[in-house]
Amino acid sequence: MTGDGGGGISRAQVALLAVAAGASVGNLYYAQPLLPEMARAFGVAAREAGLVPMLTQLGYAAGMLLFVPLGDVVERRGLMLALLGAVTASLVATALAGSFALVAAASFAVGLTNVVPQLAVPLAAHLAAPPQRGRVVGTVMSGLLVGILAARTAAGFVGERLGWRAVYVLAAALMIALAAALRALFPPSRPEKGMPYPRLLASMASLVRREGVLREAALLGAGGMGAFSAFWATLAFRLEAAPFHLGPRAAGLFGLVGIAGALAATAAGRLVDRLPARDVTAAGLAAALAGYGALLAGGDRLAGIAAGVVLLDLGVQGAHVANLARIHALPPAERSRRNTVYMVSYFAGGALGTAAATWAWSAWGWPGVCAVGAALLALPLLVWWAGRPRNRRAVPS
Repeated sequence: MTGDGGGGISRAQVALLAVAAGASVGNLYYAQPLLPEMARAFGVAAREAGLVPMLTQLGYAAGMLLFVPLGDVVERRGLMLALLGAVTASLVATALAGSFALVAAASFAVGLTNVVPQLAVPLAAHLAAPPQRGRVVGTVMSGLLVGILAARTAAGFVGERLGWRAVYVLAAALMIALAAALRALFPPSRPEKGMPYPRLLASMASLVRREGVLREAALLGAGGMGAFSAFWATLAFRLEAAPFHLGPRAAGLFGLVGIAGALAATAAGRLVDRLPARDVTAAGLAAALAGYGALLAGGDRLAGIAAGVVLLDLGVQGAHVANLARIHALPPAERSRRNTVYMVSYFAGGALGTAAATWAWSAWGWPGVCAVGAALLALPLLVWWAGRPRNRRAVPS
């Protein structure tokens, strides 16, 4: 199995990479419906509890920066297995933590070591023969999106019945099973060429300086993910308060409403084939901004929150896919590192949104959360407006 025109990739291997991407990305989102339970367990305020998802996202951004570029220069299967082992240890440490400080530290470690989703997609593209590459990558990305949706729902159900620690124990067991399956189904996957690690990291800085499209896409993506995280980091607190008085399971169920985001990914991909990707990104951010309008106006009704979730997920996921289309349309030689720059910015924006929203919830309640989310979307939209090409025919993307 050589990939890139070789023997291709089997259906079982594609399915396993999709499961690996979805199951491992779920580690980033389990905490969101569990935050009130964690806060009560350790006697901390909502603002402090928000450190858990914030540090997880910061860790993920750091892990992408430090580990994902290695996929270009080291044996890929071995790298994925090592990271699965490390994230398993981090999940167990979270489950066993005896203080909130230890939970926060373990959460950062979970994010730092949980970059297998960002290695699974390039591995799938490498192993797939050219005629099947688009379908294979699309399948793995679908698994990743389903994992994001299912994680909150599963965590809410398990957390309400067995407690929040059980969620992390089960997640660790799942990572062990994934590692065993990957080792059984995949041969070693060698990179095409090597590069010293310091030069590998330094080359990403030169990309940021050189490519204006990448800088703009990273800023727009960071704003969208920040607004997305602001909502999900505070939803459990909103549902626990009056007039709802609902527990983690209800917060988790809203993850199913977010299936709109998975549908948006497919629709946005089709739109990008016909319209400028830059404009599709802006339309997605505008839809997400409308979602925050619905969340503010209907925040005291479950139907109002559901409507806001649909618009928010449609907008943010659609903008994300369009942004990826923009940066992957650039010359392919540095595609993996360009993707790293974008995704680090994306999750750094998510960490900022989480921190700002949990602080705003403690200070001003739900209107404060909505103000934070709207501001995080308005800023990139202003950047988009200021940078729009005056001659529409001159710059199609």
